[in-house]
Amino acid sequence: MPLPTIEIIAEQVRLALLEDIGVEDVTACLLSDNQLVTAHLISRETAILCGQAWFNEVFKQLDPQIQVLWQAKEGTALSPNQVICTMTGQTKAILTGERCAMNFLQTLSATATTTQYYVDAVKGTGVRILDTRKTIPNLRLAQKYAVTCGGGANHRFGLYDAILIKENHIKAAGSICKAVSSARLHYPELEIQTEVESLDELQEALTSGVQRILLDNFSINLLKQAVELNATHSKKARLEASGGIELAQLKKIAETGIDDISIGAITKHIQAIDLSLRFN
Repeated sequence: MPLPTIEIIAEQVRLALLEDIGVEDVTACLLSDNQLVTAHLISRETAILCGQAWFNEVFKQLDPQIQVLWQAKEGTALSPNQVICTMTGQTKAILTGERCAMNFLQTLSATATTTQYYVDAVKGTGVRILDTRKTIPNLRLAQKYAVTCGGGANHRFGLYDAILIKENHIKAAGSICKAVSSARLHYPELEIQTEVESLDELQEALTSGVQRILLDNFSINLLKQAVELNATHSKKARLEASGGIELAQLKKIAETGIDDISIGAITKHIQAIDLSLRFN
């Protein structure tokens, strides 16, 4: 996805600063208002850089006079001990915004970095790595943007832009076909996706004519059978492997011939990138 709008980024930053500062940064109040400093942001590990717009916005809201000079481009690889950017401005404002800005950068860079690990694992297969809705609350658009920085692709953004019929929807509706018929009746303009847990359910989903089918927790053998069934069916769908897929399994799953693999881990099983801000 493209970078979220400046209005969305500004609001996310505003709320993050409010959460951190409250009524006042009582430690920074010990410093002079006219003291200036130059600082360097350093990566302590290998990573994919993501989140510059949020980092910039933090200091824009605190003090527009602060200058941030980036020495690495968004979406590019970072090396240990690499200087990412240099900042010049009021010491007090830089110290107040330091943690908030780094929180955005280290989290979004972690999402991009983790995504790239998975994308690299299926390189050459033509399979896409997709994200899910398992994102940090209020940071979904940011994390989905980070996924694209890491070479992944976006699944639906929420409960509003595509219909995904899951196990409990099927049970509540009575069958896949009934659920799909109801979906078409209510939202004929939206893509319909359904989750299946067996080859019999796959057959029913294909017959119903859905555009995308999620093969939930299928074994390698079942994935191969699903691909064969889809290839010979009159109503083909895009097939996606899903459900607790780990990095070590990825290549074998991709080689079954499926189209996509959705990975919740790229947004929820992340470890923040180690960054450090150092004054001259």
